Amino acid sequence: MALAYVKDVKNALTKCPTGIAGLDEVTRGGLPQGRPTLVCGSAGCGKTLLAVEFLVRGAVDYGEPGVFMAFEETAEELTQNVRSLGFDLDDLIEKKQLEVDYVRVERSEIEETGEYDLEGLFVRLGHAIDSLKAKRVVLDTIEVLFSGLSNTAVLRAEIRRLFRWLKDKGVTAIVTGERGDGKLTRYGLEEYVSDCVILLDHRVTEQVSTRRLRVVKYRGSVHGTNEFPFLIDETGITVVPITSAGMDHPASAERVSTGVVTLDEMLGGKGFLRGSSVLVSGSAGTGKTSIAAHFAASSCGRGERCLYFSFEESQAQLVRNLRSIGLDLEKWIGKGLLRIHSARPTFYGLEMHLAQMHKLIAEFKPQVVVVDPISNFISAGTLTEAGAMLVRLVDLLKSQGITGLFTNLTHGGNGPDQTDVDISSIIDTWLLLRDTERDGRRSAVLHVLKSRGMGHSKQGRGLQLTDDGIVLSEAPEASSAIKNHPALDTGHRSNTQ
Repeated sequence: MALAYVKDVKNALTKCPTGIAGLDEVTRGGLPQGRPTLVCGSAGCGKTLLAVEFLVRGAVDYGEPGVFMAFEETAEELTQNVRSLGFDLDDLIEKKQLEVDYVRVERSEIEETGEYDLEGLFVRLGHAIDSLKAKRVVLDTIEVLFSGLSNTAVLRAEIRRLFRWLKDKGVTAIVTGERGDGKLTRYGLEEYVSDCVILLDHRVTEQVSTRRLRVVKYRGSVHGTNEFPFLIDETGITVVPITSAGMDHPASAERVSTGVVTLDEMLGGKGFLRGSSVLVSGSAGTGKTSIAAHFAASSCGRGERCLYFSFEESQAQLVRNLRSIGLDLEKWIGKGLLRIHSARPTFYGLEMHLAQMHKLIAEFKPQVVVVDPISNFISAGTLTEAGAMLVRLVDLLKSQGITGLFTNLTHGGNGPDQTDVDISSIIDTWLLLRDTERDGRRSAVLHVLKSRGMGHSKQGRGLQLTDDGIVLSEAPEASSAIKNHPALDTGHRSNTQ
């Protein structure tokens, strides 16, 4: 018997965009329109904020008025609490785009009378919806609403009745709920009667906190099923809608200069491939940051935007230090072509770093991203976690055609062709800086370990930092370095014969 398939999958379920950055991508378009969605999680995970932003974005971005019915906070308290995030509820209320209603539920009064009926709530909420012609509704939180009920049978019936009433009104609703003991919610029923369930989590590992979001279920729609990190900052909520973008990304044949003429020559005379990933590794003091800064300055010189993530130096310190080799980064910062973001790796968890970087990339829209160095991420998580986070970052950059340059500090315990964070397999171009000693003098030698998609030199070049920038020259010690380097054996060198 032949199976019947829906031809137009996109129109199988109408969705209501939330307007929350990243969430609509995770849910493939938004929440189910005209149906209730349960947002659950423990205290302090961001349930109320997500619900408020859903209403604010709906009113401001989509012209859909909303009603917020609170059972814990008064309208004044709620308005004051979200003002720090840039949400002016008073203005929306004055414009008749939003109504905030506080309903006091007193458990003792219910116990005294022995009666509990939702009719009063339906009348009150229905009047608010009709007078405002509201399309969106939030009930925050469901536990307080039903706190006076001890009869399980009545409780289940009333919860089902509430969700059915919301569906019949045709509003897109968010109902928030506290996470229960071993269950998604305290009563363990809300998740079954909801068409969509979103779980928020705020966990602390080794004194570092991370917020994550997961779509537990979504009737009638495909959706992202993994955990997605999200940020709460002065602009609201930002969800990072990636676990890994996979390998479905564009591959440009365009070349971009490294900012060092002799390095361009080592790469076939044209530099890096646009949209590729570049790794510069080496021990301390070999010139990794200097190479990264030359590339950043070169991209700005072409009129391209560069986003520089510095995890060792502040912006002022980085600008000052690079001025000593003839690079004036302050000029590009002033022109709005260069943005430097400095942070300690231990300030966030790895997922939060990824979320912050994703947000800044989306805002600044750079053509080049520099991460200096990636080895510091180990202090914010395990080797495996740091590697997974960087794979996702590389995939994000490649999916948007952004050229990414990453520096990595190698330590004595690792071979020169190994990285603490094992991402070399996904890197397109790998530059290795080696410390050498000759006649009592230390110097750096630069090798191109690999560069996919182009012819490149296998001969090492001596690297010097001068007042006018980086100078690469023929290095007498390079020949001995090549002989002793496991990654530059006969098999590799044969490619250049």
